Amino acid sequence: MRLAERVAIITGAASGIGRSTLELFLAEGARVAAVDRDGDTLSALCTGRENVVPAVGDVTDEGFAVRVVAETAARWGRLDVMVTAAGISVGQPAATTELAGWNQVMAINATATFLWAREALRVMEKAGRGSIVTIASQLAFAGGRNNAAYVASKGAVVSLTRSIALDYAASGIRCNCVLPGATETPMLQRSFGRAPDPAAARERSRTRHAMGRFGRSDETARAILFLACDESSFTTGATIPVEGGWLVA
Repeated sequence: MRLAERVAIITGAASGIGRSTLELFLAEGARVAAVDRDGDTLSALCTGRENVVPAVGDVTDEGFAVRVVAETAARWGRLDVMVTAAGISVGQPAATTELAGWNQVMAINATATFLWAREALRVMEKAGRGSIVTIASQLAFAGGRNNAAYVASKGAVVSLTRSIALDYAASGIRCNCVLPGATETPMLQRSFGRAPDPAAARERSRTRHAMGRFGRSDETARAILFLACDESSFTTGATIPVEGGWLVA
């Protein structure tokens, strides 16, 4: 198993890509702290499983991040992998994006990525090893309509990933970023629901991918696993597209 004896934290673990990553990591032998604000779903996912513990809270809460990272490292004696999968979208162009919506998207997508990565780095640097995997979007490079805050936040995640990779390569810590395309998750369904014609919006998005379909969260999870484990030991600062050919279409 590729993550045997490894310890990981996954934010956004109750849904979508985070949930698929949790299931895959457990199957590969990891011990996982699963972080999400959806306590009911998280509890159901963790009940009866000895290698996963739930951590219910707001990923933008600095104290929560500090506590969970410290408790995870203390519980299992190490922290090998951090995956920052928590994310949201409000789906508005710049002129109609309210400041509160902008701030919320930036807080969850960008600032929380920074907070959880920062706390992981403080543990990993002492150990001289570790892998941080962030989640951005193909839209960070291609752009996208009616989603200004989301696109900007994911661009920030890409830049932060590269900065961490450069600053901590000599410390034995790798930091890489996955760029999912439109993926069949609850967040994607909510985004179509905001459109005047949800069915038309869904079809436009589907056909924008060269492969003519949406991604599955398990497909992105496998890319995350690759970056988390030793198979990618010479990879840092990378952005890995898992987007069905969106960027070349």
